[in-house]
Amino acid sequence: MKNMMNYKGYYGSINTDLEDDILYGKLEFIRDLVSYEGKTPKDIKIAFEEAVDDYLDTCEKSGQTPEKPLKGSFNIRIGNELHELAAIAAFENNISLNEFVKISIEKELKRNSSFKENLESKEENNNTLFTPKCSQ
Repeated sequence: MKNMMNYKGYYGSINTDLEDDILYGKLEFIRDLVSYEGKTPKDIKIAFEEAVDDYLDTCEKSGQTPEKPLKGSFNIRIGNELHELAAIAAFENNISLNEFVKISIEKELKRNSSFKENLESKEENNNTLFTPKCSQ
């Protein structure tokens, strides 16, 4: 993953501000704004991990549940024609539309070499990836 860190299931971005000579970022994939900065790659990593820990501590102290990133569901708008074609393909493969979309995303991520290693690791751990019934 380029310009992204992971700690305790939270993802953080890494950006560069050449004018101020700093690295900065924020927790991604949650609605709460949690940001951090540092001068070096080591500094930004430490600041990111501290930001995650602070976020979790703040939520606990205030009695709120911390927002979980990437919960496993999302809404997409694909237009009527693509929706129809996907629904028919799912039906013909005797799977749900949800499963068809999941398989399609997995195929694209496997095809994209920058994500292939992460997917292969999940497959080795018997995570949810599998060989689809759809034609290759």
